[in-house]
Amino acid sequence: MFTFFVRRLFTLIPTLVFVSMLIFSLQQLLPGDPALVLAGEDPSPEAIAHIRAKLHLDDPLPVRYGYWIAGVLQGDLGESARTHQPVLDLILQKLPVTIELALLALLIALVISLPAGIVSAVYKGGALDTGATVFALTGLSTPNFWLGIMLILLFSVELGWLPASGYVSPFENLRANLAAMIMPAFVLGNAIAASLMRHMRSSMLQELSADYVRTARAKGLSERVVVLKHALRNALTPVITLGALELGTLLSGAVLTEQVFTIPGFGKLIIDAVFNRDYAVVQGVVLVTATTYIMLNLFADMAYFMLNPRLRK
Repeated sequence: MFTFFVRRLFTLIPTLVFVSMLIFSLQQLLPGDPALVLAGEDPSPEAIAHIRAKLHLDDPLPVRYGYWIAGVLQGDLGESARTHQPVLDLILQKLPVTIELALLALLIALVISLPAGIVSAVYKGGALDTGATVFALTGLSTPNFWLGIMLILLFSVELGWLPASGYVSPFENLRANLAAMIMPAFVLGNAIAASLMRHMRSSMLQELSADYVRTARAKGLSERVVVLKHALRNALTPVITLGALELGTLLSGAVLTEQVFTIPGFGKLIIDAVFNRDYAVVQGVVLVTATTYIMLNLFADMAYFMLNPRLRK
């Protein structure tokens, strides 16, 4: 397992290099002169020249990429042109908010999808299977922004149980934090739960028809043991893949949901950076997001080995 981990880790290095080159190159293709944008209204020639020299805008593209990637390797993602804060500091400020939202959403999705997928597969063709399928199609078809607005109208405006928007740090007030995060987490988790449920159902149906399951039943094992101990473990493999990808999507910033609930996470950060043409922030956020996706795929591969002994061979 350790050899496989090291081998996979080394294959990620060229991927990260290519991704960084792609991020930097596409950013340079945006129309307009970054120096003029960053200099503000009625800039002086000296100010423009200073910005161009500071950002190495007069150098060839490969040279600029070299400056940027050298800084990245030292933990320097640049400086925000709007707030003049280090990009890494901005990311570290927003990342805990998005991580909390993503983990809560994924937890809600797993609590809903795994039991629903298992029950749907065990009682294939029955009323429970039909109900789970209707739930999945409803979750996949419901826009997040619409569901968020409806939840605000119900639980905030009509019932007054939860705050409509805003964010409170869990270190300041845990109860207020959970009250503010539960609705956006449910909005995101609902859509993910629907997708995970469909994958869980398909995977369970495949495993329940396998030879080893028939052998386990022939030995006289109870249906509960067959389903939960034998079939479920192998059926989780595709769900782990999808869950890792969905977590990466959540960590990249659920833009619409964060905008509806005014959550100061990655989504709001990237939107503000794009509108303000804050190139350093955009590059830093996209690079962190891409790296997160790649690392989550690596962790998913490791989880396969832990759950499925057949893969170790």
